[in-house]
Amino acid sequence: MHIDVILDARASPRELAELGRLAERFGVHGVWVSSLLDARDPFASLGLLAQTSSRIRLGPIAVNPFDTHPVKIASALLTLNEMAGGRAQIVIGGGGEALQSLGIRPDRRVRAVRECVEILRAAASGQRVTYTGELFRVSGLQLRWLEAAAPRILVGASQQQMLRMAAGCADGIMMSDMPPGPASAALGKLDAALEECRRPDFHTTVFTAWHVYADRQQALREGRRWLLLRGIFRPWLLAEFLAADDVALVMQSQPAFARAFAAGSHVVDGVPDQILDALVENVTIAGSPDDLEPVLAKLRHLQAAGLGGVALRLYADPAASIRLIGERVIPALL
Repeated sequence: MHIDVILDARASPRELAELGRLAERFGVHGVWVSSLLDARDPFASLGLLAQTSSRIRLGPIAVNPFDTHPVKIASALLTLNEMAGGRAQIVIGGGGEALQSLGIRPDRRVRAVRECVEILRAAASGQRVTYTGELFRVSGLQLRWLEAAAPRILVGASQQQMLRMAAGCADGIMMSDMPPGPASAALGKLDAALEECRRPDFHTTVFTAWHVYADRQQALREGRRWLLLRGIFRPWLLAEFLAADDVALVMQSQPAFARAFAAGSHVVDGVPDQILDALVENVTIAGSPDDLEPVLAKLRHLQAAGLGGVALRLYADPAASIRLIGERVIPALL
């Protein structure tokens, strides 16, 4: 199982480069940076790391074709790829927090993501591109300056339509905040689509929050503070580990989760601690280095579900987390 890390998109290019080189030294497979409305541009931010590293993969997650045209995404991605000598990667998604803030409706998500991936692939070929899609068109584009091998293009996918689409046109998928059971079910659907498309070489990974500190209570509190962003408002996912009444309580408490997130609080009004802790335990990786076996067990369960990798979103003290992952997690999963 490959281990990637997801770093804070608000960090400076110098900070990202230092952390990325540390991750490279400790055997991490790849570095991701989120594309967020209030953060630095992820392509530009990763430029210094691209130029000062030699092995590690790097790229943005998850870029959407609604606020940026696929041709402009292609230009940024392929420029980063050139700087990295062919090590760039990207996740194309159909949503994101920026869309709501910008008042953009992501209509026809599956079609939009598919056409974006197809345009990226065509542009990366270096051939002259004329593309007529249902949503996007390109006429006479040719990037004559390309020299590096094509970047890896993943799709953010966990539901059947997006999975089937990704199987036909992408290099892989990244799911988000999925426990082993739902991840295994999604991969079963993906495998059927891959067989139809005859795609044996396909990368699968999952975005997972990493809250592992010497103080286990610190880990749980941090996990609670970020629950709003963990995709918890999916009843079918919550039903995997919560009783029906508790699922209903979480679903009706979305405003309370939003208020807690805005306040940076680990307390969500009206939601008992045991439910909050169950959410953290099931949709994140939380624990302590002093008792690492439960953490390793969660990763092994994701591996047993069929995932080829996991992308760990780091929070407080990312350097310490990278060292822990490199020294104790990666060797345990080999």
